[in-house]
Amino acid sequence: MTRYMPISIALLLAGTSITAAAQTPPPPPPAEAKTQAEPYVTAAGRSDLYEINSSQVVLEKSQNPAIRRYADMMIKHHQKTTAATLAAATKAGLTPPPPALDPGATASINELQLASAGDVDRLYLAQQVPAHRAALDLHQSYGSGGDQAPLRATAKKAVPIVRQHLAEAERMQQGAGGGM
Repeated sequence: MTRYMPISIALLLAGTSITAAAQTPPPPPPAEAKTQAEPYVTAAGRSDLYEINSSQVVLEKSQNPAIRRYADMMIKHHQKTTAATLAAATKAGLTPPPPALDPGATASINELQLASAGDVDRLYLAQQVPAHRAALDLHQSYGSGGDQAPLRATAKKAVPIVRQHLAEAERMQQGAGGGM
């Protein structure tokens, strides 16, 4: 019986590390969102809504002042980019529906809600980095090749904001001054 003990402990530890490492970044936008107005507006709205909702969860759970400042900034900035995108869509003659989360973004938010206070900061940043990389790609692509001029202009204006968010998330993820 004792010869199986190391295997049991190893399996237990392996299961623990898998659970602790689990994370669900929101899925990237579809390819057509990089060039077509309606999919772009939907993807940008979905991305912003994920950022707002995930950041609200983190504000409720995190005790880290740097993470809390970042989450607060995410909410404010993404509310503004949503408003700008919807205004540009209207100017382009579209009637976009209100932003809605997809199942992948919902799973990411649920993961944050279920995370322990000790894990929420790490998990949040682990989601923020790929989410902002995907958003940066979306806005850069649509800004350079999108089919509606008002939305191209809005996408171009979003690029430096998303770059700032990504750089800050990466910096905090690496522990440089983020208090982590």
